[in-house]
Amino acid sequence: MPNVKVHSLFTEFDINLFKSGKHFRLYEKLGSHLIEIDGVKGTYFSVWAPSAKSVSVIGNFNAWNADEHKLNVRWDASGIWEGFIPNVGKGEVYKYKIQSNNNDIWTEKADPFARFCEHPPNTASIIWTADHKWNDKDWMSYRKEKNGLDKPYSVYEVHLGSWKKNADNKFLTYKELAEDLVSYVKEMGYTHIEFMPIMEYPYDPSWGYQLTGYFAPTSRFGTPEEFKMLVDTFHQNDIGVILDWVPSHFPEDAHGLGFFDGSNLYEHPDRRKGYHTDWKSLIFNYGRNEVRAFLISNALFWLDQYHVDGLRVDAVASMLYLDYSREDGEWEPNIYGNNENLDAISFIREFNEAVYSNFDGVQTIAEESTAFSGVTKSVEHGGLGFGMKWMMGWMHDTLQFFQKETIYRRHHQNDLTFSMTYAFTERFMLPFSHDEVVYGKQSLVYRMPGDEWQRFANLRLLFGYMFTHPGTKLTFMGGEFGQTSEWNFEQSLDWHLLQYEGHAGIQDFVKDLNHLYKSSPAMYEKQFSPEGFQWIDYSDHDNSVLTYIRKGHNEENDLIVVCNFTPIPRENYRIGMPKKGKIKEILNSDDVKYGGGGNLNKVIKVSTKASHGYKKSIEITIPPLGIIILG
Repeated sequence: MPNVKVHSLFTEFDINLFKSGKHFRLYEKLGSHLIEIDGVKGTYFSVWAPSAKSVSVIGNFNAWNADEHKLNVRWDASGIWEGFIPNVGKGEVYKYKIQSNNNDIWTEKADPFARFCEHPPNTASIIWTADHKWNDKDWMSYRKEKNGLDKPYSVYEVHLGSWKKNADNKFLTYKELAEDLVSYVKEMGYTHIEFMPIMEYPYDPSWGYQLTGYFAPTSRFGTPEEFKMLVDTFHQNDIGVILDWVPSHFPEDAHGLGFFDGSNLYEHPDRRKGYHTDWKSLIFNYGRNEVRAFLISNALFWLDQYHVDGLRVDAVASMLYLDYSREDGEWEPNIYGNNENLDAISFIREFNEAVYSNFDGVQTIAEESTAFSGVTKSVEHGGLGFGMKWMMGWMHDTLQFFQKETIYRRHHQNDLTFSMTYAFTERFMLPFSHDEVVYGKQSLVYRMPGDEWQRFANLRLLFGYMFTHPGTKLTFMGGEFGQTSEWNFEQSLDWHLLQYEGHAGIQDFVKDLNHLYKSSPAMYEKQFSPEGFQWIDYSDHDNSVLTYIRKGHNEENDLIVVCNFTPIPRENYRIGMPKKGKIKEILNSDDVKYGGGGNLNKVIKVSTKASHGYKKSIEITIPPLGIIILG
């Protein structure tokens, strides 16, 4: 048998789909695949390199000699090189040695479709099969219900390398995370976990946002089947899994996608469209059919092979605009003379259509920081087709307000109320993400003004306001217990802080907020509809008090929310009573169990005295820097 046997997994139909950019299961064809031919076991390799003169598979099995295993180019102008190498099996490391049509250019590249990669700083691909027997049949059968837009959606955002370290100060493995992280997220009451990128990446300080192994879970924490086991364990505990996905850019590392076959294969050849000056990275060529097929295949791969429930798409704004972070003269308008990247917009729409047409009960979430219209509108109606969008304006305005000394808040209450003028223009997720606790911004608790007691009271109020505001929720790890230092990707969270009352109180409060969110239909049934929210009073600037109603399908489930943004308790504070019957305090951030002062409303009497346009009213005590929820 020759060193490389002629063989193909591609049909003519596959090639036609690939060339037209419509093959969305390329991971079943391209890459390395363990197969058997004529009783001989080995590996089939295929790689797209249309500008290559020759392509060889190199590895330990041939002493990295490019003359030993040369692949065969297909005859159909697809640019695909392929072949079967006998007696090369699982666990072998390999790369592609590519000679371009320009004989002076040679590249050594990791496999773009590799399922497993060497542990950085090593850069080779590994032949692998991620065998795993899934035990999440129940979750997958009712995921559509759990993951719906009218269901509670509280996300815990995690960087796996720094959530917690073991006794030797090393990463927790996927196996260890399946015990510690799953039990913690379940105990805290979150409905979903979101992983910052777990696809293979070479540079730790990138946090995973500069990928080289798009189809490989990072080897830092274990094997691909162990990552499947982690996802499976979350599902068995009724917790959805969201992955950060990065189709916006990729690094220039020598073994990566850049200049892959001696040409601008994956990146746009025009540096005005193909290079990010901020991130020193390359931008995909969204107008090239094969590149679109690569990216959409990658999205579907994680949903298909890893049972993932959602994709949070990073840096969407950088994709949408040709002038993103560019000065005049550094970008070229589109054919209509404006700054929209038409190829990228077309790609995003096709990506969302492919995701939602192929998988039930999943969501795509856009991290999009501009006022681009129709991000969550359906493609059919001219939108981008995302399920949700991060509400960046709300996040910035809210943090800006909370950072102000309380004596000045009366002059800036519109920073909070303004969000309700646009809250239902998209389906918004409210994020307090990793980006808000790095680069000198300080941790959430240390962005709060006042003494230590006020800082913690402010943070409880911040979380309470977030959970009662319309929209789904996302909090970054550490915020839920008042991490005091900025996030450092090289260190574990400061779990020792939980020995202190204030930190333990924050954690208990967030836990109770999560459970209240999940058990209160008024908090989620109409979270994307103006019918789900109503002001009682947003004009009491003098007292810095907001009162509003959250509504579901059944009026009996309506909740009344009262926020006091000053350290002065408001006693005998009268508000209109929009509900019939009795009313009681369900949650109070000033409860002593949360580290508060214990200003509770144990008995609330309904008066026939009119207030705020309602025939009846109640008098309550609003605790200092506190939020109370009545129902």
